[in-house]
Amino acid sequence: MSTLEANKQIKSNKLYKPVKIAVAKGDGIGPEIMNATLRILSAAGAHIEPEFIELGEKVYLSGNTSGIDDASWEAVNNNKVIFKAPITTPQGKGYKSLNVTLRKSLGLFANIRPVQALTPYVPSHFPAMDVVVIRENEEDLYAGIEHRQTQDVYQCLKLITRPGCERIVRYAFEYAKAYGRKKVTCMLKDNIMKITDGLFHKVFDEIAVEYPEIQNETQIIDIGSARLANQPENYDVIVTANLYGDIISDIAAEIGGSVGMCGSANIGKNVAMFEAIHGSAPDIAGKNIANPSGLINAAVSMLAHIGQPEIGDKVKNAWLVTLEQGYHTADIYREGVSKERLGTKEFADHVITNLDKTPTHLSTSDLSKGSGTIKVPDYIRKEEKKELVGVDVFIDWKGKNPNKIGNELADIKAYKLELKMITNRGVKVFPNGLKETYCTDHWRCRFVGVDHENSAYAPIEFDHVLALLSKLSAIDFDIIKTENLYNFNNQRGFSLGQGE
Repeated sequence: MSTLEANKQIKSNKLYKPVKIAVAKGDGIGPEIMNATLRILSAAGAHIEPEFIELGEKVYLSGNTSGIDDASWEAVNNNKVIFKAPITTPQGKGYKSLNVTLRKSLGLFANIRPVQALTPYVPSHFPAMDVVVIRENEEDLYAGIEHRQTQDVYQCLKLITRPGCERIVRYAFEYAKAYGRKKVTCMLKDNIMKITDGLFHKVFDEIAVEYPEIQNETQIIDIGSARLANQPENYDVIVTANLYGDIISDIAAEIGGSVGMCGSANIGKNVAMFEAIHGSAPDIAGKNIANPSGLINAAVSMLAHIGQPEIGDKVKNAWLVTLEQGYHTADIYREGVSKERLGTKEFADHVITNLDKTPTHLSTSDLSKGSGTIKVPDYIRKEEKKELVGVDVFIDWKGKNPNKIGNELADIKAYKLELKMITNRGVKVFPNGLKETYCTDHWRCRFVGVDHENSAYAPIEFDHVLALLSKLSAIDFDIIKTENLYNFNNQRGFSLGQGE
């Protein structure tokens, strides 16, 4: 036996303390692929103790609108690790996504989705692809704060926080450092959303300088997505906000071969959740044809997370060998490439048979090469001087002529507050708007503090805002919303209107 083989044998015989895992078998194909995956983990010697929990469709239909009961919450809080098969959210009746509930309630701020090409066994035009998408998991538009404000206009709030940005960007660089990755790419849209995405970009630049050994770059999300689809081999680690990450991780998975093959990790400070990224596929449930690969890969990430990377390597390598041998489930079976079409159980049997083997053509898994623990420091808030300098008053007005509402509002004087402009759908329409601009019934009327020298954005008191709103209400303007305008450390904390 060579020294290398002897070292591997020592690693494989390492004694682990069993880790309790909250396991949800899910809905649709969930129980089949979970049973298959747990058999593989058991055969590989994974030191885990599953505690099965009930969540998903049955819990929803029992009258629990959250999709998870108290006993399951208790198991999750006790075990701190969740291994979850896909679930079904019943259509209609306002059921909330359990995945979003779990991520936000448990503070699972980082979503990690590795994608590696498996050509020629799984078709892909990019055999050198090896990308990890790290997605912020809690905020952005997925905060789910929406309102209907007028007959014409609906609103969804995009919330980006400095703590959220710092955590996810720091995690991306620490991940790259731990697993020997060479580059981190930040994707955003700060050419349009200069404050929210601008904050993400600013934090990325601040943190990147602390990792001089790791290359960093930023790209606008639209061209970045196009480049990812065309040349994924140019990317290593991608970090981005919630919505962008949801989209590009599916793009990456699909061009890598199949969304059904990828696993996902959701990491928080105290709890972690591991799952396949595909759905519950109820149309093929119970037929023993589902591919368990996505859940197997999620399990590999879970084993690395709980400190059993050698066993994770063992499982991943056996899975890769099975693909190389041509034993494939129906979704990836191809004449001339595949040797045999297997069912879910039979595919798992072959993976178990191949434990302790390493792939010949595909890259060998080596999770244990990762060094260090990924830690994200607690957020420390820095105090800033905050000054109120104005207010945006949103008015429901059915008229079409901006000059009519503008002239009426311009005549209103409320202490230091005066009308500066009116926008409709973000475009300035008063003063000096263009007649071609289409207007709805939703008008943003910006009142700002003005000092004696007629300088705009002078500090005001909130009482001045209340006085203004009282005057507007007295003359029957329908106020639907207000947004206070603040300066922070003498820097503007709000966007200008288009054309302002």
